[in-house]
Amino acid sequence: MALFTRFRSTRSGTSDALGTTSDALSTSSTRTKHGRTVRSLAAAALALPLLAACGSSGASADDTITFASVPAESSSTLESSFENVTKLLEEETGKTVEFQNASDYAAVVEGMRAGQIDAASFGPFAYVIAKDSGIDMEPAAAPTNDQDKAPAYTSLAYVKKGSEITGLKDLKGKNVCFVDKASTSGYLLPMKGIMDDGLDMDKDMTQTLTGGHDASLLSLASGECDAAFAHDTMLDTLESTDQVKPGSLEPVWESEPITEDPIAVNNESLDPELAEQITTVLREKANVPAMVEAGICSSEDDCALPEEIEYGYAEVADSDFDSIRDICDATQADACTNVG
Repeated sequence: MALFTRFRSTRSGTSDALGTTSDALSTSSTRTKHGRTVRSLAAAALALPLLAACGSSGASADDTITFASVPAESSSTLESSFENVTKLLEEETGKTVEFQNASDYAAVVEGMRAGQIDAASFGPFAYVIAKDSGIDMEPAAAPTNDQDKAPAYTSLAYVKKGSEITGLKDLKGKNVCFVDKASTSGYLLPMKGIMDDGLDMDKDMTQTLTGGHDASLLSLASGECDAAFAHDTMLDTLESTDQVKPGSLEPVWESEPITEDPIAVNNESLDPELAEQITTVLREKANVPAMVEAGICSSEDDCALPEEIEYGYAEVADSDFDSIRDICDATQADACTNVG
């Protein structure tokens, strides 16, 4: 389907996958008696103890930089995917970088607000939620496969091959899997597309929040939902790791491209010099050629980065995420003001 290669992301290859669909659903979603998934803002209140349980002594420790990421996939593989990035930051700053595993998007937002996290990789929507809620942080860089192209990716709606669903209008009366109410490609962009097609997400379909892009597609593959949304490389990941049979799922909708996931630095928890150093390192040295030259990676073929980024990170600014703010204005999504 040529339509769905038009806006292929700067991500290529894989994101590490969540262990099991049942695990993802049991930890990431609850349902009312009517079947509609509800995410409570109690997650935000739980964020601090959840982060503390990972062993952090607080992001203010002079010899430690605390790094986190919104949970697009399982915590262990997510931490592993950032290993070269955190190693680079350690060597450049002389600090110990501690990776914090967060339970959900709200935990990362609230961890930044409380000063327990110094730097974090956000989805574009989660970044805007955090930034516009008053957290003093700035985006440093976002991933790209090509140093000459702006970081960008898309959201896709998937169905089982042969499904009667051929577009978003066909989601009426269906059970639809989303990721998290603070997810860009797993919730906000789908909301905009669904609204543009004249449907009401709350009235016209049953929503299931799975907590991860992988869990969303795994739920679709197992028959737990009729359609599912995820970012544009997640299906490739699951097919290449034999978690989804190749060709069994197919896209029926793709969003316009948006700026990739930024790593943001916390100006409240970091002293200005260290915040500036981290930003510079991410923009100038968190790329495959530079990491090979620095000895972080032994070769370009053996230099793993999150989402199997082919090049590395490129500079982004807060204004690059104004398109997300525009979508919030158009959709009036509760999560634009209420999550985190």
